[in-house]
Amino acid sequence: MKKVAVVMGGYSDEYKVSLKSGQLIFDSIDREKYLPYKVHILKGEWYVLINETKYTINKGDFSFFLNGVKIKFDVIFNIIHGTPGEDGYLQAYWDILEIPYTGCNHYLSALTFNKKDTLAVLSKYEIPMAKSVYLKKNETADIDFIVNKLGLPCFVKPNQSGSSLGITKVKSIDEFTAAFVKAFAEDDEILIEEFLDGTEVSVGVIQYDDKIFVSGITEIVSHNEFFDFEAKYEGASEEITPARLSVEQTEKVNEIAKKVYNSLRMSGMSRSEYIIVNGIPHFIEMNTLPGFSPASILPQQLQYSGISISDFVSSELETAILKKPSK
Repeated sequence: MKKVAVVMGGYSDEYKVSLKSGQLIFDSIDREKYLPYKVHILKGEWYVLINETKYTINKGDFSFFLNGVKIKFDVIFNIIHGTPGEDGYLQAYWDILEIPYTGCNHYLSALTFNKKDTLAVLSKYEIPMAKSVYLKKNETADIDFIVNKLGLPCFVKPNQSGSSLGITKVKSIDEFTAAFVKAFAEDDEILIEEFLDGTEVSVGVIQYDDKIFVSGITEIVSHNEFFDFEAKYEGASEEITPARLSVEQTEKVNEIAKKVYNSLRMSGMSRSEYIIVNGIPHFIEMNTLPGFSPASILPQQLQYSGISISDFVSSELETAILKKPSK
């Protein structure tokens, strides 16, 4: 029976969400095929949690001792949101150790975690997207240029962050300073992005049974100014699956979402975000390790598609085992 490390936690403020996602994955693993362990990777400590007892992970080979016996993992189900699990660091580490893992390799994880670089790649494939301005910490912002290019309102967001942390909807020039401070608290690089007035959708594109398809389109109706952390995780939004779109709009979203997935050479699960303006879906961002708690969007989409979470988890693990580690 193959031993599975369900890796959860992380170093960012998303770690609490990751722990909930990891618990659902852990609970859903087929015990007839796999022996799962909960692995917590947190700032200051890496450990396996068994019946509330911690067993320290040896970072030299990602193993641990249980009752005097050394346990090494056959495969890893990675469900860390944010650093170091979604930005390529752990993937590179596991590649060196030649331990297979779910999801993208280290390069693609790093690429898609960087919003600016993702947009640059997708621009070559003529994917519609919002206009944006990139700014590094300690650079002087040309506010007149920003407003002339993007208009108001606009969004200020960290370049590398998740769960809508550090994002501000800026409605007037005097709000930029506070917005920059908030975004730079999350990352040393930020994006100022054009506001698109349209229908927001979240699209699950997955690899399942060797096929790539859209698992569902979810319409996001936020009760707040935008789909922020509170709207995502504290119930301040409506998530409608399937989205209330026309047949033509649905086909267009499916087409662009799969094109984005393939253009970025994704593997495993993903969730991408779009704003539909005048019938055209505009790409916002890609999540390679989306939330997977019982209330998260992707599990809702899997249910809509008739795929059990247990079957999906098994498919992810089987795909990971068959992949050769990246070198």
